[in-house]
Amino acid sequence: MIDQPRTPRQTLSYLRGLLEAHGLRPKNKLGQSFLIDLNFLDFMIRQAQLSRDDLVIEIGSGTGSLTAKIAAQAGHVLSVEIDAGFFELAQENTEQFDNVTLLLADILEKKSQLNPEVLGQIQRLWQSGKWHHMKLMSNLPFVVATPVIVNFLLSDLPLELLLVTIQWELAARLEAQPATKDYSAVSVIVQALADVEVLRRMPPQLFWPRPKVDSALVRIIPRPEKRAAIRDLGWFHRLVRDIYLHRRKNLRGALEPLYKGQLTREQLDELLRQHGFDPLGRAEALSVADHIRLSEVLPRYDS
Repeated sequence: MIDQPRTPRQTLSYLRGLLEAHGLRPKNKLGQSFLIDLNFLDFMIRQAQLSRDDLVIEIGSGTGSLTAKIAAQAGHVLSVEIDAGFFELAQENTEQFDNVTLLLADILEKKSQLNPEVLGQIQRLWQSGKWHHMKLMSNLPFVVATPVIVNFLLSDLPLELLLVTIQWELAARLEAQPATKDYSAVSVIVQALADVEVLRRMPPQLFWPRPKVDSALVRIIPRPEKRAAIRDLGWFHRLVRDIYLHRRKNLRGALEPLYKGQLTREQLDELLRQHGFDPLGRAEALSVADHIRLSEVLPRYDS
């Protein structure tokens, strides 16, 4: 049994003093904004329903405050921090825990790919067999929120939960329904793989520095049965992503440049109508199931 040492209470006055003492300042370009509402931090921990059977991944260690709270209840925490100064600070604030692994790394190798070094470390910890559930918990920096969520869902990691704070605009897209202004590629991809629930809207004063927009705490539960229903996940992801590059066009207009030199307009129209799709309709009017079916009836196009 792991003792539960006291974790740092990340109030605004504590945080300012801590950063000043270490000569650190939040960097806007990295989206560094820290949760300073203690009640909300506790609410977030409760929503994760942590146990000693959990291996938890955290993106953005920050000061190590949330890391320490997770470590007090989980089996192990792997926390990834891109900023060397905050990495050292997180090390200081979690040194009392023997169930924390901190990595100084960028979670993304590039926008479309998770860092192989981080993935390798996650897999090594998981393959040790010490834990039976894998979860992701994070106050996600706005600048990486979308690619982190999408790439983790597309990965082969056996994640059971993603519990993340993100920009309200992204939260609205994640749970958006067809034919609404927020419905987009990320809506389709995430809902095709998981169940999404916005748990709480978060005003800017819950953070420091204060962001200019509201945030949200979102629970994403990956569903293996949804994933299994998609014949070729890589192709589905590519098709949906590319269609929404031409969001304002009708379905034929979005697909036509993708199949240039491969299918004529007439052939594309015939193929769509043959399978019950209106070439002049818009992709954002299609359900998630319709997008999956579209990926099954359309041939692959050249890169």
